[in-house]
Amino acid sequence: MPTPRRLIIRPGAIGDFILTLPAMECLAGYLEVWAASQNLPLARFADFTRSIGSTGLDMLEFSPDPALINHLRAFDSITSWYGANRPAFQEVVRKLDLPIQFFTAVPPENCPMHAADFFAAQVCHHPSPPAIPRIPCQRQDAGFAVIHPFSGSPKKCWPLERFQEVSRQLERQMPVRWCAGPEEPLPGAVRIDDLYELACWLATARVYIGNDSGITHLAAAVGAPVVALFGLTNPNIWAPRGPNVRVIAKPALDQIEPDEVLAAALC
Repeated sequence: MPTPRRLIIRPGAIGDFILTLPAMECLAGYLEVWAASQNLPLARFADFTRSIGSTGLDMLEFSPDPALINHLRAFDSITSWYGANRPAFQEVVRKLDLPIQFFTAVPPENCPMHAADFFAAQVCHHPSPPAIPRIPCQRQDAGFAVIHPFSGSPKKCWPLERFQEVSRQLERQMPVRWCAGPEEPLPGAVRIDDLYELACWLATARVYIGNDSGITHLAAAVGAPVVALFGLTNPNIWAPRGPNVRVIAKPALDQIEPDEVLAAALC
């Protein structure tokens, strides 16, 4: 029996992609993954990857490329979190008779389960929660702490001066290294553009401290001890998952005190 050819299309930010890893990995066969270019290094399970922007998929409902259509028809099944809220896109898919099944890309606000379980339940025939994202990196305690004080939204960011206070106290116990993305303003921070290389570096941290962010999910997925700070976002749905994750959640982020973050990092 021939190996099934499957395509996975997963748009979204870093955290969304990581939380969908268990769902994607349960699909057997030849796997091609289309996603945001920054997330592609994390699809270690895929046989082939492409950035969604390079495929021409966004033009399918306006000026469909025959080569793209033929490529899509070559798959036995296509699992897509792309286009779920675009009726016109779905109508074109139906008319072209493409083997695409659409799934909701974001759990509802009142979702009774964690996002990773929600995504796994969408596509896995027999999901077994909890679905825990895992990124294969060698875990090794190199004796330093990592602080990443940013997030995709300012509303999810604990005040920088409180991170700095935690850092001052934590440095009495171990070196502290600050982490930032390419566009995040933080002089002297470690910046690693390739997310898999960043993941492997995070896997060497003794402890990681960060906001509700994609990098916090990345640290959790490689098994690093994580202290994740949550405010308005529901941690029951969106908290990072890993073997050693501690979540500090308050109705407002400024209610979280440096002393409780430090205690969680040192426990």
